[in-house]
Amino acid sequence: MALALDEPKESDDSFEVSGYTFVIDKELMAQAKSIKVDMTYMGFQVESDMQLGGGGSCGSSCSSSFCGH
Repeated sequence: MALALDEPKESDDSFEVSGYTFVIDKELMAQAKSIKVDMTYMGFQVESDMQLGGGGSCGSSCSSSFCGH
């Protein structure tokens, strides 16, 4: 999971936490159940209990199209 800038849509839920507004697709929220967003020295870290599909083994520095996802 990752964060991106977006405008809210009718299919989204929005939450305000500590002055920040977070927007997430309602279906994704139902699957994720809970989401934790934390700030690290590298930027935002997003965690949830949702099991994401397996990916390639090229590491975090490649794009999804490069890895063949």
